[in-house]
Amino acid sequence: MVKKLLAVCAAALMVLSCADKGPKLTKSGLNPEDFVAERDGGKTALYTLTNKSGMEVCVTNFGGRIVSIMVPDKNGEYKDVVLGFDNIQDYFPENNQTDFGATIGRYANRIAQGKITVEGVEYQLPQNNYGHCLHGGPNGWQYKVAEVLEADGSHLKIKFDSPDGEANFPGHVTACVTFTLTEDNAIDIKYEATTDKTTVINMTNHSYFNLSGDPANHSVEADELYINAANFTPVDDTFMTTGEIAPVEGTPMDFREAKLVGKDINADYDQLHNGKGYDHNWVLDTKGDDTVVAAELYCPETGIVLKEYTDEPGVQIYAGNFLDGTVTGKKGVVYNFRRAICLETQKYPDTPNKPDWPSATLRPGETYTSHCVFAFSTR
Repeated sequence: MVKKLLAVCAAALMVLSCADKGPKLTKSGLNPEDFVAERDGGKTALYTLTNKSGMEVCVTNFGGRIVSIMVPDKNGEYKDVVLGFDNIQDYFPENNQTDFGATIGRYANRIAQGKITVEGVEYQLPQNNYGHCLHGGPNGWQYKVAEVLEADGSHLKIKFDSPDGEANFPGHVTACVTFTLTEDNAIDIKYEATTDKTTVINMTNHSYFNLSGDPANHSVEADELYINAANFTPVDDTFMTTGEIAPVEGTPMDFREAKLVGKDINADYDQLHNGKGYDHNWVLDTKGDDTVVAAELYCPETGIVLKEYTDEPGVQIYAGNFLDGTVTGKKGVVYNFRRAICLETQKYPDTPNKPDWPSATLRPGETYTSHCVFAFSTR
């Protein structure tokens, strides 16, 4: 009888041991093993940041992408509030050309006709969006494997090494991005870059937020948005800034008092026609003070609040107007029209060709810096 009991116990221990060897998933349900790959001489992986209050952020070094953000709602239930994929293969451009969660460089947003002039020399950049250069071209940093410099339970530091002439941008640029998850439920993102030749640079994070945690059923039109800006930069019908800085007063672009994203998004207004909805840069009134709220998003359904802080002069608000149901993301969810919104801190679009706007020029001996904070809470 004793031998029989010992045999049963041994079998049970073997079952438990086998179970322990199964994949350990993140709180958001991701399997880190699904993010391991070799590409272009580098290795990709998934890095998980956590804090004592239970928040979790998952980041991959492929494109410096935020893959998931788990935050508590007003009932204490955790929601994944960003769009993305549950394996690294789906992030590769041959499978999906998306910017979900990505670090964008060298130049976030658009450069007119892909042309810049640096120290009297004109450079022709890739033209991948209505004849313009968008987000560094079709092979921007969002599709590069970044080197991991530091990684622990609360922060990740990665490096992009961009050779002179990459996408025809001048200068060998070394850029670092540091993601830190704070104990008060904020994601602090710091950018730094240096160059050996005068160039232009404008980095941002391109996370697609849906604060309901349910992009299958919830449109961001039902969420409230505040933007600390009395002006914006109008665009033409190719989404290129015209060079004008226009007041938001009396237009659907006025978010100085929080309102539903969907309240005016379909109004008969030329800028909404040109942008297919909101896809514009707002000129922030924060004067580079990253302790003042630049933008705030609120989901009444979950009570989750996202406050954004930055030292940049502008923020591009993009309300998912090109999501069309052709991309399937995490947990098999189809990403339909306006199921996410982006808040991209930045220099204004096409700044290199508009000398009166805040400069994006980086020279040898200088260090480019940029700071963005996504701070989460509930209401």
